[in-house]
Amino acid sequence: MKRFFKITAFVLLGVLVVGTFVFLWNKSKQKPIEYEIVQPEIRNIKKKIIINGTISPRNEVALKPQISGIITEINKESGQLVKIGEVIAKVKVVPDLATLNNAESRLNVANISFEQIKNEYDRASKLHKSGVLSKEEYETTYSSYLKAKEELSNAREALEIVKEGISSSTASYSNTQIKSTITGMILDIPVKVGSSVIQTNNFNEGTTIATIADMNDLIFLGKVDETEVGKIALGNKVNLIIGAMQDNKCEAVLEYISPKGTLENGATTFEIKAAVQSTGGGFIRSGYSANGEVIIAQKDKVLSIPESCLDFEGDSAFVFIQKVNKDENDPYLKTYVKLGLSDGVYIQVLKGITKKDKLRGKIITKLDNKPKKK
Repeated sequence: MKRFFKITAFVLLGVLVVGTFVFLWNKSKQKPIEYEIVQPEIRNIKKKIIINGTISPRNEVALKPQISGIITEINKESGQLVKIGEVIAKVKVVPDLATLNNAESRLNVANISFEQIKNEYDRASKLHKSGVLSKEEYETTYSSYLKAKEELSNAREALEIVKEGISSSTASYSNTQIKSTITGMILDIPVKVGSSVIQTNNFNEGTTIATIADMNDLIFLGKVDETEVGKIALGNKVNLIIGAMQDNKCEAVLEYISPKGTLENGATTFEIKAAVQSTGGGFIRSGYSANGEVIIAQKDKVLSIPESCLDFEGDSAFVFIQKVNKDENDPYLKTYVKLGLSDGVYIQVLKGITKKDKLRGKIITKLDNKPKKK
């Protein structure tokens, strides 16, 4: 009986050892690699340059006041269309105390002088009518009277301008009314009623009351790397892809390439401008980011394959064609090809394969979709 148990134990141990070796051998055995099978196809190959940029109006004007003061009225809102001369806002003048005091003093002096000369003129007029005063002396007095009257009027208007920014004789030229200088759309009104504004002068740019632009004349502004700027030229068609308007197809024409580059983050770039010709029927807002595609080469209806099918050996390129008679040990035939234009994904094949050939593509990666036990 003991001998039987010993023999049984040795048999089980042997089976366990052999099973372990078989399991490890099967696990270490390399699984065959599976590839996608790709067939060449006829397609259009386009080589293009992608330019990042923004869309902006060609003419954008910032309206600034000619006097300092406080906004008392805003007649328009952002997004509204305006014509030349339309009043957008009104400014109330805040007079400078020193200037106001001088203007009031000037008016008082002019008034005193006018009263004195007026009295002299009245007396001269009576004496001239009675024949006591000569015509020459009368005309001299009358001239002084007119000058004093004009000075009084000027002093009164000067005081009105200091106080209100406008006088009765210059109402049509008022600086208190901020008027549009172009026909277009109001993009922004950064001030509110009650805001203080500063006039534009030699020492200050002044406060922007409104920004207006002609939204019917847009341009695409972008920058091109120095390695690609030599591949484009004025007049090239630019297809615009706007992030906020994916469904709209916009077109532009390249009209400017900067002759001088700028260094940014270690790379030299050149500014370009393209006039937007078509908006695709949508409304393009100022500041939209966009990508411009410039086609620099194109081949239509050519035999092409994905670049993932290619392998390289020195300066030569080759593909693996699936054999008609499948051989598990050697199922593919190595074939050299002559290549043409590439768009970065697909490449033109000039020689070496036909449309009926089946090519080895990229490796198929099998994912374990079984849920993991917690």
